[in-house]
Amino acid sequence: MNKTTRFIHTLRLPGMVLCTVLAVAALLSSCHGIYNDLEPCSQGVRLRFVYDYNMEYANAFHSQVDCLALLVYDEQGNYLVTYIGTGDELKDENYRMTLDLEKGSYHFIAYGGLTCPKTSFSFKAVPGIGSIMQDLRVEMHNAGRVSETDLHPLFHGSLDMSVDNGAYEEATVYLMKNTNNIRVVLQQMNGGEVDDKNFTFRITDDNTLFAPDNSLISNGGQVYAPWAQGQRTVGVTEEGDETVTVAYAEFSTSRLVAGNHTRLTITRNSDNAQVLNIPLNEYLLLLKSDHFDKMGDQEFLDRENNWSLIFFLDNNHNWIRTHIVVNDWIVRINDAEL
Repeated sequence: MNKTTRFIHTLRLPGMVLCTVLAVAALLSSCHGIYNDLEPCSQGVRLRFVYDYNMEYANAFHSQVDCLALLVYDEQGNYLVTYIGTGDELKDENYRMTLDLEKGSYHFIAYGGLTCPKTSFSFKAVPGIGSIMQDLRVEMHNAGRVSETDLHPLFHGSLDMSVDNGAYEEATVYLMKNTNNIRVVLQQMNGGEVDDKNFTFRITDDNTLFAPDNSLISNGGQVYAPWAQGQRTVGVTEEGDETVTVAYAEFSTSRLVAGNHTRLTITRNSDNAQVLNIPLNEYLLLLKSDHFDKMGDQEFLDRENNWSLIFFLDNNHNWIRTHIVVNDWIVRINDAEL
């Protein structure tokens, strides 16, 4: 495959053309290096991509990001081109994306997981020549409908930088993960069995539409149902005469934002009584208050993407409101604060 073919491929998403032939022609005239018989471009950028915005502070880009789209805008926010990275090349820790660019200032927006065949998000309007950065929107598939899908991970990052004549600038784009897995467990305090089929589990939020800076735009209420639920035996009672079987429900949600009215509800099917109805984000942040108090609320919600909550029930399947377990930490509850 020659350089021209490779360059044109970078202008496409699966099933979607991102640039017109005129756009390609304009870029060819400003950067002759994509022709084999002309001098290569002498300036541009070489970008490294890092995902270490997690609780481990470790770069997990190469193990978690399976496709990459980089949108390039000029200094005025006009769309120029999209570059795509896929497959095994992203698993290489030495992976760099090289862009031949004219001298000037640029804004780059990167999305991981957006252009994969199994993606759970897409551009609301595919960027193309004539579009501007301020109009960029990314939306969760089937927004507004009940989501019971294990969402494909979505990542976002951005970078502003300038290109000078005769040099390739080295830079790093840092990504943040926008999807969460939330596991809810119901356990009877005195042991015994809890059957997941006796309950309806739901999470509600408004978090399905993203702006260019990765902030959320109101898009109407979103209901999440479990993508997996069931029972699991976790041991026996202290007396050893009865097995302890818990019920679990596993959710996959879009970004959790402090200040959003995100709620977790569990309803008992026998009488439609609510076992619990809580502000989910505030309960997750109880863990930060106890163990990560120097970290900001939003940073904590963004760094942590795998959540586990254990709620304890009495013999009548009513919630005992004294404490819960969040990510293996016991958190004492003061209802007056919530």
